[in-house]
Amino acid sequence: MANTFSIEAAKAANIQVIEGHKGDQAVHDLIVAYRANRRSGTANTKTRGEVSGSNKKLWRQKGTGRARAGSVKNPVWRGGGTIFGPKPRSYAKRVPKQIRKLALRKVLGEIIGADKAVSVADFSVADGKTKSFVAAIKALTDAKKVIVVAESFDEQTYLAGRNVQSVLLMTAAEVNIEQLLHANAVILVESSFETLAKRTA
Repeated sequence: MANTFSIEAAKAANIQVIEGHKGDQAVHDLIVAYRANRRSGTANTKTRGEVSGSNKKLWRQKGTGRARAGSVKNPVWRGGGTIFGPKPRSYAKRVPKQIRKLALRKVLGEIIGADKAVSVADFSVADGKTKSFVAAIKALTDAKKVIVVAESFDEQTYLAGRNVQSVLLMTAAEVNIEQLLHANAVILVESSFETLAKRTA
């Protein structure tokens, strides 16, 4: 049986949440960091020292009537090197632990305050069938995008839910604010409360 997870229920479970506008910047910073950390940073261009071609001076400096030129690798020329082009780099951003906690409290507070969270004593699909998994989710919420958060899931439940793209199974230790914000409804299994309480403490 599912129950709407309220702010009072969160406090009773020692899960710290934030109401109001405090924490907005923390959420922004963490989402930016998540997206930056997914960037590959493999773009690469060749400088004039790396492109192929002779280093020979093409014609003498003076007397030809043409502009002076020292190499076919000149960036001004077609096929020459690139000036200040991209090089392989890391876009990774580090977010302090306290900011991560603040962002999680803020997002949980918004979700719970908007009545998007429900709590259940347990969630599992013993037969491992997708049909049973969908029925179990439908019995709890009609939302299009759902995330189920528990301490852990058994193999049969993972097997049943792997083809349901609209539902995401996440452990309490790994779930992040980007996943929570993407969902229209969050199902919190009671086994996840202790870990969530530690992550928001």
